[in-house]
Amino acid sequence: MKRKIKNPAPDISYFRLSLMDFLRESHPERLKDHRFIIASADAATDAYEQAIRNGDHPIEATEQANAVLYNGLHFSKHDTLVNILWNEFANEVPEDNAKSIAMQLLPDCEPVFAQYPLSDDFAFEPEYELLYTELTGTIVLIIESRNQTAPFVIHNS
Repeated sequence: MKRKIKNPAPDISYFRLSLMDFLRESHPERLKDHRFIIASADAATDAYEQAIRNGDHPIEATEQANAVLYNGLHFSKHDTLVNILWNEFANEVPEDNAKSIAMQLLPDCEPVFAQYPLSDDFAFEPEYELLYTELTGTIVLIIESRNQTAPFVIHNS
């Protein structure tokens, strides 16, 4: 006999929309990965329902579901680039354009990111400073190269 869940999970669209909102802000390059979004939302829903079946309070169940939903997403390449643009290139890059420029820079910066063991806690690791410095240098080279051939193009996304 299947037991009825007293506190049903928030509608799967809640987790999907929550994830999409987070991705839009911190991982815009992943917004088109519909399989990832659906799989993550489904896993979060399953985690919530399992927690409720185990007798957890809905607030605790939501915390567990969110841990599943955002697993592996706490470190953001995009946010790292935005912070570098804000901190190191404030005179060259208007703050309002930093997010769209970060999206343009991301493909050129991927080889730098690939050299580091990125994880949810990477921003708190000593290697983060090395990554930050290397990315800053890479961005300088990209901006100089683009300014010689054509002005750096700002696309609003």
